[in-house]
Amino acid sequence: MTGLTYRAVGVDPTRASDALAQVRERIARTKRPEVIGDIGAFGGLFASPGSDMVLVATTDGVGTKLDLARLFDRHEVVGTDLVHHCVNDAMAMGAEPLFFLDYFSASRIDRDIFTRVVGAMADACATHGCALLGGETAEMPGTYGVGAYDLAGFLVGAVRRDAILDPRNVEVGDVCIGLPSSGLHTNGYALAR
Repeated sequence: MTGLTYRAVGVDPTRASDALAQVRERIARTKRPEVIGDIGAFGGLFASPGSDMVLVATTDGVGTKLDLARLFDRHEVVGTDLVHHCVNDAMAMGAEPLFFLDYFSASRIDRDIFTRVVGAMADACATHGCALLGGETAEMPGTYGVGAYDLAGFLVGAVRRDAILDPRNVEVGDVCIGLPSSGLHTNGYALAR
């Protein structure tokens, strides 16, 4: 696997950050007093008015793993992994997951696939004590190929202001704990395939 990079498989890792830089000033104009920090972390931080709690918002997709879900008829896996990825991002900030919302769009809603994906999201949310609060289901013929769908998730968690985990505060001598992964989850499929 030597020399295998995102760029080598057609993914430019700087494209999104370069595009974001073009709208950063416009985004900054939306900042409210409750916003803590800047965009670019695992989750956005928003102070809960009248409280020492901070809301952490994160969003993700499952990317090209959707191709494998279709190929192997394992649609529930992408629902589970989407929730877990959002939960992981919130927990990386020190937050407890509170609620999750999903976005499911397809050329035509296949009831079996939809119930497997959303059912798996509900099960994963229950595992983490996180409410599946709602979502959007969109049928868009002509936008997606036959049998294709896309999926995104949005999670809000909460953390005490004095317990926010910030990688900028890591110092020499801090203990870092690594946990084994059960697989690729939602990252790295552009490289793995």
